[in-house]
Amino acid sequence: MSPATADFEIIDATEAHLPGIVAIFNHAVRETFSIWSETETTVELRRAWMAARRQAGFPVIVAVDRLHPTEVLGYGSFGMFRDFPGYVKTVEHSVYVSPKAQRRGIGRAVLTVLMERAKALQLAAMVGGIDSENAGSIALHEQAGFEVQGNLKGVGRKFGKSLDLVFMVKAL
Repeated sequence: MSPATADFEIIDATEAHLPGIVAIFNHAVRETFSIWSETETTVELRRAWMAARRQAGFPVIVAVDRLHPTEVLGYGSFGMFRDFPGYVKTVEHSVYVSPKAQRRGIGRAVLTVLMERAKALQLAAMVGGIDSENAGSIALHEQAGFEVQGNLKGVGRKFGKSLDLVFMVKAL
């Protein structure tokens, strides 16, 4: 199931991974424009999020250190793109990597597994909403075959700054 290297593997997230997911999420909230919120999350909120994703039949996966399998290096998931019947075959995904684990192929591995899972569910398309200044994430998605299909100017705000949202789409 998992692309693996000598030092990490991709597996389904469990309760034991929630603190690591929360740590990565909260770092992104505090330090980046990857998550357009200034409100940190909790293990309880992420537990409910994970349960809702799973109940809907969607994956929550983690990249873990092979020697310390509860150490979360990155995570990803997807969920409904929009809550209308016409979008039932389209999902929006998220991929986040711990700052200490970046540039090791973890984001690419997580995205690859998410694409495999989406294909297995016979979905038609995956959408990524990316801050327009996140060159690394845009490049990752381009390498995975996603195409820019929209740039929404000034639709977001964080840290007092106006933000643009790039939509990248991959037909499955």
